[in-house]
Amino acid sequence: MIARLVCSLILAMAAAGLPGSGSLAWAEAPATAAYSLPDILALAVLRNPTLAGAEGMVKQSQGQQIAAGAYPNPSVSGNAGRGAIRDPSTGMRVTERTFTVEQPLEWTGKRQARQEAADAGAAGAIAAFEDTRLTLLADVKVAFYQLLFAQRDTDLAAQNVTSVEEVLRTVHARVAAGEATSFDSMKAGVEVQKAKKEVARANSTLLVAKARLNTLTAGSLGKEFSIQGDFQSPKPGVNAETLAAQAMAQHPAVRRLSKLAEQAEHTLRYEREARVPNISLLGSYHREAGDESVTAGLSMPLPIWYRRQGEIQSALGAKHRADAERLRQQNELEQAITQHAQEVRTAQDQLQVFETGLLKQAEQTLTLARTSFRHGAASLLDLLDAQRVYRQTQLEYAQVRADLSIALARLERAVGASL
Repeated sequence: MIARLVCSLILAMAAAGLPGSGSLAWAEAPATAAYSLPDILALAVLRNPTLAGAEGMVKQSQGQQIAAGAYPNPSVSGNAGRGAIRDPSTGMRVTERTFTVEQPLEWTGKRQARQEAADAGAAGAIAAFEDTRLTLLADVKVAFYQLLFAQRDTDLAAQNVTSVEEVLRTVHARVAAGEATSFDSMKAGVEVQKAKKEVARANSTLLVAKARLNTLTAGSLGKEFSIQGDFQSPKPGVNAETLAAQAMAQHPAVRRLSKLAEQAEHTLRYEREARVPNISLLGSYHREAGDESVTAGLSMPLPIWYRRQGEIQSALGAKHRADAERLRQQNELEQAITQHAQEVRTAQDQLQVFETGLLKQAEQTLTLARTSFRHGAASLLDLLDAQRVYRQTQLEYAQVRADLSIALARLERAVGASL
């Protein structure tokens, strides 16, 4: 009766969504979480510290924008003290005091150049954030497809162990019946050991691939997780020239370096405008024994010995470097697009070869070898060779599919947008 009452309370808490009901749901949840590619991409964007660092750069550049638009603050100074006229006939004493207010005035051209440089820097930081996000998503996709291939490799290795163990049992039965020699049993046993070694290798590769993908999400996937999904489908009509033109127009890396060059140009203009010094307006009130005055004036440094030649040269060098960096990035993107587009075309051609005949031929060959071996028309070596070819064909087919998906992900990274 008490047990029934406790179960009823737990079910009521679960239905009402009260605290404590989560333990029941947790107990019923599967121990290993399965993530799809969109789930992992969302976790990477949310948790990866590289993206958080790029977001910090955006906030920093926005702060520089605010600072660039600020006006110079005024300065106030004052002093006071007792004073007297040294004339015995008057004996006058008074508190002497002086107050001075100074307000710097910045030239319009210099202020405008500084603000435009800060605006370009903020736009470049946003483009850098987008470029970092694009790189992160591409890295996650590549790691996801590498893990997907590692899972396929592990499955094929396990299936191969099952197949060769079945062959070993068949050979043992034939040896016991006197239809085969012990040498055949030894060969089948060696094949089983080799298959188990392949399982160990595949499992090791699988663990490394899982760790790589988990690192990109800052450990959000946990130690025990699995992925679900499939490789990408072929995309016909991939034109490198069209994609290169698209990348030059919209890629965030190109926009970032364009804004960097623009910022350098505005900085150069600022340094040239800064050769004209700022003017400061002065206002002063002075009171002393026997005298009181209010004065106004101007203050301006004279650029006689130095006219910011060093700053101008430094800004000019930064502009040339930014222009060269932008050109280098454009050339690298064009090269990457050509390379990855060719990889996509090559993988699609190979995929067509597998799907139009090679997979079916390998399967038919294995089926024929198994049938012939059971009827004594084929040797053990023929069967093992057919199994080895079939597994290698399946593995190469999975590798080609993974290569196609990875090439498409890297091509999207080079283009700067989804295909």
